[in-house]
Amino acid sequence: MVPLFVAQGNRSKCVASSLSLPYGYIMNELQCQICGGRDCPFLIEYEGWTYHRCVNCKLVFLDPMLTSVELADLYSDPNSSGTSAYFRKEASKLRRAKGRVRYIIRNFKAPAAGCTFLDVGCSGGFMTKAALEAGFVPTGIDPDGEAVAHARKHYPGPTYAVSNLIDFASSCEQKFDAIYCSEVLEHVPDANAFMSSLAKLMEPRAVLYLTTPDIAHWRRPQDLTKWNVFTPPRHCLFFSFGTLQHLLARHGLTIRRRQWAFKPGLKILVEKSEASN
Repeated sequence: MVPLFVAQGNRSKCVASSLSLPYGYIMNELQCQICGGRDCPFLIEYEGWTYHRCVNCKLVFLDPMLTSVELADLYSDPNSSGTSAYFRKEASKLRRAKGRVRYIIRNFKAPAAGCTFLDVGCSGGFMTKAALEAGFVPTGIDPDGEAVAHARKHYPGPTYAVSNLIDFASSCEQKFDAIYCSEVLEHVPDANAFMSSLAKLMEPRAVLYLTTPDIAHWRRPQDLTKWNVFTPPRHCLFFSFGTLQHLLARHGLTIRRRQWAFKPGLKILVEKSEASN
């Protein structure tokens, strides 16, 4: 049988941004990653890619998931032009980054000065730059070497590493007081491996600012193919607030605050409990 990825031919060329990079491992059977349910009927087939939805918790997920080799091929495609496209309008991206850092600080239980900050999927370094200016000691990681080179050149000061989250967490002995992870979770094949790595890197009482598309949002198009973030196979998982809350709880993380979002997205501030390791 020809693997699905091979059968799709040039579909690996549909990457849009440097944040759309693989973090995680692969699920090997049709089973919900969040609740473990096996009642996951077919939901939609689009351009050769198939999604299922868990009847119990409503997680929507790609099946079959791509292998680690296929993912690497997908996101290393030199014809995607994703990174260079994301670097446009840097001024507006910096303004948004500064606003989000201010939001984190308003909800932070300690002064930002001297506290450690990790940006997962740092792209061109906009958030690490804003965190540095606010007094944090920032680190940015991204598997895209071009993105990290841009950050080092244009926004020096923070520490940068070319790495995915799971590899970084397995070798990093440092813990962080604040972590920023925006529009990354939907790209990961294994949400539990990803979230476990995030929790491992957090100090007790650390905060995590997390964003991801909201499949249950009232403004999400009824026809998924009309939703601008429904872009298989780059987006592997689609969460609702309840599904995300369930995932976080499994890893000792609690949603402290949810920001209102006009667009179909989840924006949450998460805290790690003191009892979590």
